[in-house]
This record gives sequence, C-alpha cells and structure tokens, in this order.
Amino acid sequence: MSLLARDLVLVLGDGEQQVRALDGVSVEVQDGELLAVVGPSGSGKSSLLAVCGGLRTPTSGRIRIGDTDITALGQSLLTGIRRDRIGFVFQQSNLVPSLTAVEQLLLMVHLRGRRPGRADRDRALALLREVGMEHRVDRRPGELSGGERQRVGIARAFMTEPALLLVDEPTSMLDHGRGRQIVELLARECHEHKVATLMVTHDPGMLAYADRVVRMTDGRLTEA
Repeated sequence: MSLLARDLVLVLGDGEQQVRALDGVSVEVQDGELLAVVGPSGSGKSSLLAVCGGLRTPTSGRIRIGDTDITALGQSLLTGIRRDRIGFVFQQSNLVPSLTAVEQLLLMVHLRGRRPGRADRDRALALLREVGMEHRVDRRPGELSGGERQRVGIARAFMTEPALLLVDEPTSMLDHGRGRQIVELLARECHEHKVATLMVTHDPGMLAYADRVVRMTDGRLTEA
C-alpha cells in the first residue's frame, strides 16, 4: 500500500477563529488505484492533499507512504520524500517558461542533484510519447495549449517514478472535452505505472475514471 493515513486532524487559525480543516480523516490508496475526493469548496479537500504531500504538518494523526511514516520526519528528510516519492499535478501545470517539454522532465533529474544522462532523456521522451506529446517535445509552455501543458505536467509527475501521485483539480482550467481526456490519461498512467493516486475534483463528470470515490464534508470523509 502506497498511502495510509490515520486519524488526521488539521486545525487552522487561533482562538475563536480555529477551524478543523481535517477532522479525524483516515484514507488508504493502493498501488495502481485512482481514488477521487469530491466535496464542496472549503470542505477540506485541498488540505488533505497538502497534508498527504508533506506540504503541511497535521495537528495530529499519521501518514505513511510505502514503509515511511512522513509525520515523523524532519524538514530535510521530508523534502527528499516530496522530491523522490511524490508526484504532484496541480490546477495549473506550473511549467518553467524557458524550458522545452523534454527539459521540464529532465529538470526533475537535476533537482535530485545529478546531471541527466541518455537513459534519463530516453525515459523523458517515452513519458511524453505516452501522454501524446512526442511531436511537441521541443516546444516551450507559451507554444502549448492548456491541455498540452497539463499533459507535460502529468509526464513530469511520473518522471521520478513516484509511489504516490497527488492531483488537485486537474480539469478546472480546461473545457469539458479536454478535461475528460486529461483525467482518462491520468487514470491510464496511474494503472500502467502502478502509482497510488489521490485526485481532488469538483467535476462529477470525471468520476467515471476513478476506481473509488469518497466525499468530503466539513473535514470528514465518507464513501460517496
């Protein structure tokens, strides 16, 4: 199992302004499973992603990615886990404007502290081919459509062979047709690479591609 979270509580604010963004949340995601989280704005969906990705420390509770309890790690080790074992796909692709599509993926190798070799470039090109971007590998973000930028972002997320993929509203900047293509692609890559994937979405039309759906309301999870 690549993600196991138990009894997560996240309290935000101080005094009378305190809010329980997460209120005793437990969730499991298996290797190769796409779990979708739905719920209204402000229900805690993005807080769940932030905590599971090590971007925010829970007030209480435990999170295990593979064999590692990330809630027990210091910042230096946690940074390494985020870099090496967690892939992120955001609402916007967050690509580096000056880099080509293939260079976006090779940047992940640089961030690990080594110079990309031939095998790294071959992997980057293979991933771009998987997401249908083999004809755009030398294009920069400004030369790509929104859907194409998301495709490059998905390929980049798989470059480090993550154990866990966290996806935040991947279709919010796209029309319905392109959004459907992106989520279908995410599901295929998740299954093919056996990566546990937790996806937050507001769009019920995307749930058909999920293996399982849970609903978040007021910081609590229930089966949808």
